[in-house]
Amino acid sequence: MSGIAGIFYPATPKPVAPARIAAMVDAQAHRGPDGSAIWTGPGVGLGHCRLSIIDAGGSPQPMASADGALTVACDGEIYNLAEVRADLEARGCVFATSGDAEMLLHGWTVWGAAMLDRLNGVFAFALHDARQQCLFLARDRFGAKPLHYVALSDGGIAFASELKGLLAHPLLRRSPDIRAVEDYLAFGYVPDDACLVAGVKKVPAAHALLIERGKAVPAPARWWNLDFTRRATGNGRALEEELGVRLREAVASRMVADVPLGAFLSGGLDGAMVVALMAEASKRAVKTYAVGFDADGECADANRIARRFATEHHERQLPLDDFALIDTLVAAFDEPFGDASALTTYRRCELARESVTVALSGDGADESFAGARRYREHVAGERVRALVPASIRSGVFGALGRLYPLRGRATLLAFADSGAEGYAAAASLTTPALRGHLFTADARRELDGHRAEDRYVTSMRDAPARASLDRAQYADFQHWLPGNVLAKSDRIGTTVGLEVREPLLDHRLVEFAATLPVAMRLRRGQGQWLLRKAMRRYLPPDIVQPSSSAVGPPVSAWFRGPLADEAARLANARMLTGSGWFDQRAIERIASDHRAGRAEHGRTLWKLVMLERSMTRLFG
Repeated sequence: MSGIAGIFYPATPKPVAPARIAAMVDAQAHRGPDGSAIWTGPGVGLGHCRLSIIDAGGSPQPMASADGALTVACDGEIYNLAEVRADLEARGCVFATSGDAEMLLHGWTVWGAAMLDRLNGVFAFALHDARQQCLFLARDRFGAKPLHYVALSDGGIAFASELKGLLAHPLLRRSPDIRAVEDYLAFGYVPDDACLVAGVKKVPAAHALLIERGKAVPAPARWWNLDFTRRATGNGRALEEELGVRLREAVASRMVADVPLGAFLSGGLDGAMVVALMAEASKRAVKTYAVGFDADGECADANRIARRFATEHHERQLPLDDFALIDTLVAAFDEPFGDASALTTYRRCELARESVTVALSGDGADESFAGARRYREHVAGERVRALVPASIRSGVFGALGRLYPLRGRATLLAFADSGAEGYAAAASLTTPALRGHLFTADARRELDGHRAEDRYVTSMRDAPARASLDRAQYADFQHWLPGNVLAKSDRIGTTVGLEVREPLLDHRLVEFAATLPVAMRLRRGQGQWLLRKAMRRYLPPDIVQPSSSAVGPPVSAWFRGPLADEAARLANARMLTGSGWFDQRAIERIASDHRAGRAEHGRTLWKLVMLERSMTRLFG
């Protein structure tokens, strides 16, 4: 876990002030509390701050090659470091350290950008090549590590792990982008192809950006893609055994660390399987951590799993009024993040950090093996769509939808659309109609037809896929996973000084899951079918079966109780209504209807609170 930052001048090699790089690094000091350093050369500067996990003290960064031609700053962990290093040593490379940074330097010398294909890990790095006069920025396959960049008014390109690193540069002009506001209200996060600060971009997951001196700055280029077009061969037993092998390899590779490590337990299958495989591979009791708002739900289930595997278990019950972290989360994410489960994630990471520096998580199993409820609903919806011709589907389901209560109405109206439109609607937390009520006429004109859901429709249309389930999963890997799941782990983990690792997102495991026949991912309305089957030897039946014991933060109750005044205040918040983008009366109506119990707007109010606080911090 680290933070990186830097500046590169692609036109002419202007001097880079070390103080500016230092300020950008200092703004991200929470990502690397164990030390920081700055390096500058003609027209370039790199900065790095580090949390020591592997080779503590032996791989200072930014690191230069022996001849000084290459310099690299990296955030992340390469889990197959030993394998890649052995390959490079066989080709004559001589290593002076045992960390990731020197491996990247030798890898660039031997393979160039093609070395990315050989890396199994999470990373965002910047590599400067003085011979080729270029800067190479790259991000891992799923976007576990962030990387932002922006063109400055003096011709420089500034980059940083987090947005706050860029904000430390005095030439960054701060103005909000209404399209990112639309995206955030739809999804509860700002996707990787958008940014709330106009002009700032993110290197997308599985992309790299090569900036060469004397040439125009290109768009990032994709270096890897998740392919759903192939199907695995072999019988169910053979595929189950192969899955077991891949699961064990993925977990074992993420248990390598020179510091204490543990695992999260949420009471469900995903965390339980990680702990089960850790217990199998470890000679010591695994340290496990659980938090929850309910005494009989999440923590109780986590406790049963902990007892089964004799873990060193730590848990903490959260008070029902535990909403004091709002400003902490705003500072951690920079851009608004409207998923209230971040509160629970923060408390879980905070608890783990009391005794470990690395924690393994069960994140990614839903996306890889179709465990989320919306996959089941999408596949069921596609069956209905197949029975009714598209020429009459809109009229039939549109008319029926207008007659039904709210939940049934949403389902029927989704059937009226194409599968991609229906899934995009399912991925949205706030409907286009509600967003339309919140926005003023001026905001709608400024949006100029931009609609958050269109990126989902495009991703599903262009997906390398064979089935509708493939397309839905592919779209989530492009947007939901990096924008919500992994952003949450990274920002909260780094805020408390904890490295969070996701073994179920080992790319070899995910690539294997993408080849599984649909019926081995989703069968008889049950997601993660083969995964559950493979884990029967480790886990009790009630854990292997689908569970919904976890209870999230009670945001709806908060806005009818202790946060009712906060909801009412939104209508007069300067950063919302003062922007000219939000209809004051619409916000007042949403807050009053929710408080009176006439409607359920808890999640929308939470998103508006986080948006207002984030905009105030960024632009106020």
